[in-house]
Amino acid sequence: MQIGYKLASEAFGPRELIRQAVRAEEAGFDFVEMSDHYHPWLDNQGHSPFTWTVLGAIAERTERIRLVTGVTCPTLRYHPAIVAQAAATLALVSGGRFHFGVGAGERLNEHVVGREFPPADIRHRMLREALEIVRLLWSGGYQTYRGEYLSISDARIFDLPERAPEILVAAGGSKAARLAADLGDGLFATDPDGRLLEHYHAAGGSGDAYAEVGMAWAPDEQTAAQAALDTSRWAVTGWKVMSELPNPANFAAATGTVRIEDILQSFACGPDPARYLEAAQAYVDAGFDHLVMQNAGPDPDGFIDFYRRELDAPLRAATPAR
Repeated sequence: MQIGYKLASEAFGPRELIRQAVRAEEAGFDFVEMSDHYHPWLDNQGHSPFTWTVLGAIAERTERIRLVTGVTCPTLRYHPAIVAQAAATLALVSGGRFHFGVGAGERLNEHVVGREFPPADIRHRMLREALEIVRLLWSGGYQTYRGEYLSISDARIFDLPERAPEILVAAGGSKAARLAADLGDGLFATDPDGRLLEHYHAAGGSGDAYAEVGMAWAPDEQTAAQAALDTSRWAVTGWKVMSELPNPANFAAATGTVRIEDILQSFACGPDPARYLEAAQAYVDAGFDHLVMQNAGPDPDGFIDFYRRELDAPLRAATPAR
């Protein structure tokens, strides 16, 4: 079992994210996963630095820990030729420690460039073309590609790592799981849904399976749950809502009725390690082997200390119940 630490770029500025990544390496985490946003989910989160700059700085400040985007949309706000170059450079800077998490994107971040945010089926077709372009550019030489939605013309990435970064494809349903099998090296998810992995394996996928586990650490349950309610209540809305709303103000309006009780059902909250291990076990039982600790609590250092003291060993020893 591999364990990662979520760097919440919506909640912290760039220097603080770098500091947390260094602490995560010291605490024994295997990787850090960083969201790639233009906007935060809620205005009161207050941040959204440029992910690729921060990850480059983390690469220079760390030695062992792997770096993962969780996740980048390579179709609208970015052209795939640009992120293919960025990922190749980060792989070189980090000494091969970078894994490239990709997905179909959210309107929250992608609409900012003034392009239409298409329906989900088209976004997945665009993602397939984008990954074909990335793979083509990573193969070396000058390349041309003419797709229905995306194209490149006589493009070449001159600085390529000896080994291409692993591509992890975010999946919320069977079509994306099959795409992960076709063009990815692994699958990325947010729900403990074993059916995703069944679809992935049925389509020939055999790579690592990453999943985010929601939690909020504080010395008492109420403080932890209140912090998650204040900054992370958007997480209980479900993917169809999360992918479609355009701005933090819309997420604030859509989540005005979320209660502490809803948070406690969705997040492991408070000081009891058993609650965290129970939440993680659902993902282990579903077949995930790379768990991301996504802490929405008010004290990241307290959580990292809690993880090292109470969670690291039992999480690594976790096995599926069936």
